Amino acid sequence: MRTRGTGSLGHAEWFTSSHSNDQGGACVAGARLGGGVMAVRDSKDPAGPAFVFRAPAWRGFVAAMKTGELTP
Repeated sequence: MRTRGTGSLGHAEWFTSSHSNDQGGACVAGARLGGGVMAVRDSKDPAGPAFVFRAPAWRGFVAAMKTGELTP
């Protein structure tokens, strides 16, 4: 996983997570970058940094969230 400013992700097509809401809670945006790479950022701060996960790390993160190994 890397952290980078979103300036280098200007080509990314961002979408809002289905788990985000308009109540000021967990506002997450994601972008699929190809090759299984996923970028994630705070949708309230689109100019801020993003976490960039390579495919194996992203799959592991999602699996851990689904099993409850990680809690929000």
